[in-house]
Order: sequence, then structure tokens, then C-alpha cells
Amino acid sequence: MILQTKVLILRPWREEDAEDLYKYASDAEVGPPAGWQPHTSVENSREIIRIILSAPETYAVCLKEDGKPIGSIGLHRADLAELDDEYELGYWIGKPFWGRGLIPEASRELLRHAFEDLGMERIWCGYYDGNHKSRRVQEKLGFVYHHTTEGIELSQMNEIRTGHAMLMTREQWEKVR
Repeated sequence: MILQTKVLILRPWREEDAEDLYKYASDAEVGPPAGWQPHTSVENSREIIRIILSAPETYAVCLKEDGKPIGSIGLHRADLAELDDEYELGYWIGKPFWGRGLIPEASRELLRHAFEDLGMERIWCGYYDGNHKSRRVQEKLGFVYHHTTEGIELSQMNEIRTGHAMLMTREQWEKVR
């Protein structure tokens, strides 16, 4: 499936996106705040496309002007989303594109898709202590604080963190859309 906004195309990842993915995902300021290690090579990025980013409802965030990936966004069932009528929203964007409102724009379209097309009732989103940019995106979108979990073990990062869970219900989404 391909989704579009005013300036973005959200499309499935392709293996040939590996170079563009590596360009942004290798930055140490991008992955670690979200809980994942920077990519180490183009081949590492290609493997992540095959293993992780090829999951259903996971999209490359691309500018319409050139169609190249600058970040990623997706709906998944993980730590926070356990029921059939809920997903967890996750996202990141390359540092050159920070502060331009692109992840909120992509997220609004993915929330629309989740509630309207997929019939979801709840969308969760979370951030780790110190990830103020992600918290701000969630607040802009209308997510509401739900709970905090301490002692989250991030084996990939070899760290223990505190995470904050935010929630948006269908009813809340209908008010903010």
C-alpha cells in the first residue's frame, strides 16, 4: 500500500533503499534515542530492510520531490499494543529533516489509515526518557499520557531505560483530526 500526504509518500521499503537508509540510520543521534543501534554499513541496512522494515504496515517516509527514503514509520504490535484492535506507532527521520514537521505529517496520515482503513480503536506510542523530540511529536498529534515503565531492558543497546506510554483512542482521534 502507498499512502500520500501533501509533501510525502509513505511506501513499502525496498532492498534498493539500503544506501538511503544507511545515510540517515548510521547517525548516532537518530537510532539510540529510539532504542536501536546506528547502522554499520549499507549491507547492514539492507539486512534490516529484509528482516525488520519489510513488516506489514511499515513504510519508508519519502519526499514527493524525489521519492527517496528519509525516515521510517510504521504500525506494529509490540510491547504496548497487544489486542487485535490496537497498534503501536513508531517513527524516525534523518537528522537533516528534523524540525520540519514531516514526522507529524506522516503520523497523521498513518493514524488516519489505522482508524479509518484498518478499524483500530487505540493507537499507542512511546518514548524513552530524554527523547524530547519524540514526546513533542506525540503531544502535537494529540496523544495522551498513559503510564511510565521503569527498568526497560534494551538488550541491543545494553541499557536499562524508563519509557513513557502515550495513547490515542478512536474518540480522541475524531476530535483532533
